[in-house]
Amino acid sequence: MSSEISETRKKIIETAARLLLESDGQGVRMADIAKASGISRQAVYLHFPTRGELMIAAVRHLDDVYGLDERVQNFRGARTGSEMLETFVEFWGNYIPKIFGVAKALMVLRDNDPAAASAWEDRMNSVRGGCRRTIETIEHEGLLSPDWSVDEAVDVMWTILSIQNWERLTLECGWTTDQYVERTKSLLTKGLLR
Repeated sequence: MSSEISETRKKIIETAARLLLESDGQGVRMADIAKASGISRQAVYLHFPTRGELMIAAVRHLDDVYGLDERVQNFRGARTGSEMLETFVEFWGNYIPKIFGVAKALMVLRDNDPAAASAWEDRMNSVRGGCRRTIETIEHEGLLSPDWSVDEAVDVMWTILSIQNWERLTLECGWTTDQYVERTKSLLTKGLLR
């Protein structure tokens, strides 16, 4: 019985992630996920009492599917602050397109769903942590521009790398992922380093 439950749960998560990615997070309801899974809405709610809990599970599933741990290895192995900055922007700029649908859904839900807000906060705190580690290393090496405190530089890097900015530049302005990554690296390097 428990393997049936875990298979059902897995199917719901996979379906939710797929639908969210296909729709860029727009208008995917629990009923849509149930229908696409071939499972009753009641069964979906049995496994995931709130849409936010399902979004958290979908985000974690996508992290596994897209190999988050492997993708961030270059950043973890970087030896200098400028190398950390470049590898972090490369990692994040190439990862956003993979998870955008779920990220967009979390952005929409976070104002009214505490679980979605928690999932969003968790992800954005991870990104902010990568920015902080990068800026603190740059400061330690004496390469942070004197125009910035560490906290200000972290704020700027984190804001520039926001999913909202990626969305505007790529989806609204038509930049390619490569353009986004290269221009963002250049902007941060020129703006934050000596």
